[in-house]
Amino acid sequence: MRPQVFPIVPLAEYRLLDSGSGEKLERFGPRTLRRPDPQALWRPRLAERDWNAADARFVRETDRGGHWVDGKGRVLPHELRWKCRLLDGTFWIQPTPFKHVGAFPEQATNWQLLREHAGSFGTPAPKLLNLFGYTGVASVLASLAGYQVTHVDASKAALSWVADNAEASGLTGQRIRWVLDDALAFAQREVRRGSRYQVILLDPPHYGRGPKGQKWQLEEHLAPLVEAAGQLLAEQALLVLSTYAVGYSPLAFANLFEAFGDGAIEAGELALAESDSPRLLPAGFCARYWKGVRP
Repeated sequence: MRPQVFPIVPLAEYRLLDSGSGEKLERFGPRTLRRPDPQALWRPRLAERDWNAADARFVRETDRGGHWVDGKGRVLPHELRWKCRLLDGTFWIQPTPFKHVGAFPEQATNWQLLREHAGSFGTPAPKLLNLFGYTGVASVLASLAGYQVTHVDASKAALSWVADNAEASGLTGQRIRWVLDDALAFAQREVRRGSRYQVILLDPPHYGRGPKGQKWQLEEHLAPLVEAAGQLLAEQALLVLSTYAVGYSPLAFANLFEAFGDGAIEAGELALAESDSPRLLPAGFCARYWKGVRP
């Protein structure tokens, strides 16, 4: 018996090869990476030699970050990056000092959802708002699927990365509107402007800073952000909220949507499926609110 897990979408150039002992072994395109994952409490399936054969391994220095080394223990350059195909797009993978690599494959279930429902909102070019958009995998894939995308992030480096991803995926011109801003401040201004979106994506961190030093704390600011997002929804709309490594359950997120009134709510876990194994690696929580649209 398993809890509610959203459908896992296979990706041609990504594989979760194994997990366990607090780590995961993944392949992004041509390279294999070994990095920490606190959810992997069990024993790995593969032999230690398979793990040691990884092209890069994350070494934690403090609770705030670390560095990457190759199979011989040599520190890898920060500039190392390569391309990986994810659904319809091509994206730059780059190991960072925070163990992230620029793509979160567990979100493929939401990427696929956007593709499948692009024609469900009563308009030929639905408007999509991606808050905390990071490197923009969802934004690029949504644009390729026909959405008018507004991508908001507080990091200049992230906006540069998403621009590179858009170029790698063949998007030319002003197909995506890039906004350097604090997510909550932007959403609240959009409410005052009377803006409406058919799709809103929220993938907030536990803690962060806006471009003007604004403090983001999930416990304090998630509720007002969801409230603002609810006011931005068009008559036919979808709101997706996902998080990782926070002390809340999908039920808590679903309860945030109750104030929106009539609509369908889905809540559950995101997960990654190991290759050649039925085991799933938990990868965060997700809740979806459908307004005037059938899931």
